[in-house]
Amino acid sequence: MRYPKFINNNSKVSFIAPSFGCTTYPYDVRLKASLKKFKKLGYDIIEGPNIKSNINDLSNTKELVAKEFVDYYKETDCLISVGGGESQFSTLEYIDFDYVKSLEPKWHLGFSDNTNYLFLLTTICDVSSIYGPCAPSFGMSSWHFEEIDTLELLEGKKNKIIGYDSWDSTRYRNRHPNGKYHLNKKTLMSSYPEDNLQFKGRIIGGCLDVLQMICGTKYDNVKNFIEKYKEDGIIWYLEACDLSAIGIKRALTQLHYAGWFKYAKGFIIGRPLAAYNDTLFGVDRFNCCDVLKEYSCPIIFDAPVGHTHPSMPIVNGSIAKVNYDNNKIEIEYLFE
Repeated sequence: MRYPKFINNNSKVSFIAPSFGCTTYPYDVRLKASLKKFKKLGYDIIEGPNIKSNINDLSNTKELVAKEFVDYYKETDCLISVGGGESQFSTLEYIDFDYVKSLEPKWHLGFSDNTNYLFLLTTICDVSSIYGPCAPSFGMSSWHFEEIDTLELLEGKKNKIIGYDSWDSTRYRNRHPNGKYHLNKKTLMSSYPEDNLQFKGRIIGGCLDVLQMICGTKYDNVKNFIEKYKEDGIIWYLEACDLSAIGIKRALTQLHYAGWFKYAKGFIIGRPLAAYNDTLFGVDRFNCCDVLKEYSCPIIFDAPVGHTHPSMPIVNGSIAKVNYDNNKIEIEYLFE
């Protein structure tokens, strides 16, 4: 696994839009504040050409979205996505991953639709990446541990993340776009087969909505990846955005039959967004994951990972030591 150099306040950090750009309220307001904060910290901020534009379901044409990513991967020290979205997958045909693999590794940060680039950087290019908050989150007037932890990971100041004990179910309703999270719900996790779980392995995953699209395509290099790291074992973190509980069950079943989970050492299942209170035909956010129990390894449900914030940043490709007990989760990342 190749790990990029940690950044410092003299590093060139590019803000890019590999999915949606920040053209509408509140994202435009939050992006403006985030740019100001990063510049104040001393970073040399490079603004990509697509961050303040949108053409239908992407920030620009597929070709220009891909070009922005490759150009700034080559020219800057760290790339931070300004947003998630819906159609990043359609840009993959315009990225030469063999060329990207030949370049010096760079950190790339984002989540949701950004799974496309983050997951492939790790599984195809053998480059570690970080699944965490997009740039506008850093525009908050006062950062939560989510933003602090993420920046300290990028700077090499921290390698252990402790799960957050509450979360915001309001999704920015009734507050200023740069206001702090409204932490109105307690984090309540559960586990299988029992509490007091410790497991270690090479961690990979992302947004399940995206992963099921990658599965079986020419971009699916998972079998080669897990074979290479089978001695470490694989920890999968999986979270869902738009998928219903039934949709999650279908997606997990697809990845199961595709052989992705062959060397699984454990699963971290993030709180789902759309499926959090969803039940259909007796399928809910818990038993939709029953196929994973076939692997006889630990499963943590409703972890603070994914689309409900604050969310723990995940270092794709690293060795992760996971400790879980009594509704507390801790992940230590080893850069091996």
